[in-house]
This record gives sequence, C-alpha cells and structure tokens, in this order.
Amino acid sequence: MKVPSPDFPALLRVFVEHGVDFIIVGGVAAVLHGAPVTTFDLDLVHSRTPNNIDRLLSVLQELDACYRGQGDRRLRPGPTHLASSGHQLLMTRFGPLDLLGTIGRNHGYADLMEHTEELVVSGMHLRVLNLEILITIKEEVGYEKDRAVIPILMRTLEEKSKQ
Repeated sequence: MKVPSPDFPALLRVFVEHGVDFIIVGGVAAVLHGAPVTTFDLDLVHSRTPNNIDRLLSVLQELDACYRGQGDRRLRPGPTHLASSGHQLLMTRFGPLDLLGTIGRNHGYADLMEHTEELVVSGMHLRVLNLEILITIKEEVGYEKDRAVIPILMRTLEEKSKQ
C-alpha cells in the first residue's frame, strides 16, 4: 500500500463532520501549541462510548482505514478494537492515524478532557491536550523519541506562559 502524504486538516475534518468525540494528542498537539517539531501521524484519544464508536466506524469506512504493517492484507478495526484501551495504528487515504483508547498510565478520553484546550484550526473547533499534560504523558511513557522531544515541549510551554 502506497503511503499517502499526511493531510491532517482533511483527516480531522472527516472526524468533525461525523461528530466524533476525540482529543488530539502527540506530535500534532505539540505543533498546534507552537512546538517546532515534526510528526508523521495523527494521534487521537477517542471516547469509547458505544455511540461514539459507531460514529468512529463510519469515519474509518469513509477514510478507507486499515491497519498498518499488514502487507497486502487489508485488516480493519471493529467495534471491540475501538472499545479497548489499546492503540489502533491505521493508514487512511489522508495518511497515518493512531487511534488510542488510552495513553500514558491508562489515561482515557474522560480523564484527559479537563486537560484540553479548544483551538480553532482551519475553521474547526478542536480539543487538543494541553502542553503540561502532554509533557507528563511523554515522561510516563519514557520512549526515547518521547524523551527527546520533552525539552522542546518545555521550552514551548515557557514561551507560551510569557505571552
């Protein structure tokens, strides 16, 4: 499967149009807060309620989403996958998408909502994880790539607090 160039606004627009409840986390959240980082996929923590999962399945069908790294097999997530706390690493017609049931030390959608900001991007009102919690989550996870970006996120947070 040819990997499309990421088009995050197009990807997000489909979620918004379908009324999916989600929070932008990861690299795109950092970029939206002004961090000078590069990211190649969109990470979303989604609400795992039955109604939201139904809307999410419609979105994934429209996006022709299937699991990455499966060769020629086109495996698609089902309701039980999306209801789990796990990570669904997908490829869509607008680029890579990671749907996350939880992040860090088991932080789900409801846990994270109070730590979000609403940002308007390309005319869309989006929920984005705040920088403080994004830093905390990256510290909890502790992957090398996460540890490498923490100083950049901390510096971005310092700059934002001066404004």
